[in-house]
Amino acid sequence: MAFRLRPMRREDLSQVLDIDLSCFPAMMPVPNYQTELINPLAHYIVAFDDELTTYQENDYIIIGFAGLWMLAGEAHIINIAVLEAFRGDGLGELLLIGLIQEAQKLHATMITLEVRPSNIAAQQLYKKYGLSERGRRRAYYTDNREDAIIMTLDDPDSQAYNASFCALKQAYELRWQRDILSTNQLK
Repeated sequence: MAFRLRPMRREDLSQVLDIDLSCFPAMMPVPNYQTELINPLAHYIVAFDDELTTYQENDYIIIGFAGLWMLAGEAHIINIAVLEAFRGDGLGELLLIGLIQEAQKLHATMITLEVRPSNIAAQQLYKKYGLSERGRRRAYYTDNREDAIIMTLDDPDSQAYNASFCALKQAYELRWQRDILSTNQLK
């Protein structure tokens, strides 16, 4: 599979909404992604598979998406969502890499997110990329009142982090046999 990332577009909205509803069925209200596209604080990317896409018709089949909000120098990751059929193929990690690159491009001084304590796989991925637990939000999730773990990465644009991040990206490319384009190169 040849997964690629690019900025979210208006023509992606119905597929993104379907993915959101399948990944977060109990989360209400559903985000208004049309508004997010014009929100200057919001930065969303989508993932697609080159092998499933017909370029002549610009027919992209979206298989995942992720977004962050940039507030006062802080990149707050809002969501990372992957269609169930594509989970376990490194797509969530690719989306996280894309968001970190976007945060670096925006000169974020910090990256933060919330994750369920029950989502061990996501926590391990975030730790791998340098985020650490900084606190909890009690009864954060509306579907079951589960707490949220707050995870943070300080100074994602530092020289020390960039060296680590480059090594992680290279390891990803070797493992999954995929090139990672920076968000500056996204189409």
